[in-house]
Amino acid sequence: MTKKINILLADDDIDDRQFFDMALQEIPLSTQLKTVENGQRLMEFLKDNESELPFAIFLDINMPRKTGSECLVAIKNDQRLKHIPIIMYSTSLHYDVVDLLYENGAHYYLQKPGVLELSKAINKILLTLMENPQRPSRKSFVVKDW
Repeated sequence: MTKKINILLADDDIDDRQFFDMALQEIPLSTQLKTVENGQRLMEFLKDNESELPFAIFLDINMPRKTGSECLVAIKNDQRLKHIPIIMYSTSLHYDVVDLLYENGAHYYLQKPGVLELSKAINKILLTLMENPQRPSRKSFVVKDW
């Protein structure tokens, strides 16, 4: 039996969470998805599940209570969590924000695509992280060409 890849998605939009779940089911990798609806819940989840941390976190930027950017900084400043790859996940694509997210330690930036493209993008990101969990160069930070 293949071990499931644990994915954590933090997104305040229920439709986007369902959309992500459907896209994840389309990829050939064995995954398990957990979701939280805001940044505060994300940080609580990571604290409460320290013995079973996710392989990767897909993190929406614009959320209530604690933004994705704030969560990114908190995670990367925590010795127990900083190794987890963070994929910033947002509708918008502003390069000044992208640059800051990269500087703050995010692995990838994925602009929310359609469902077919989302499946391909998630699959590409997970396969890349499985091969090499190191952060890519800034040039490869924004995920395109899935």
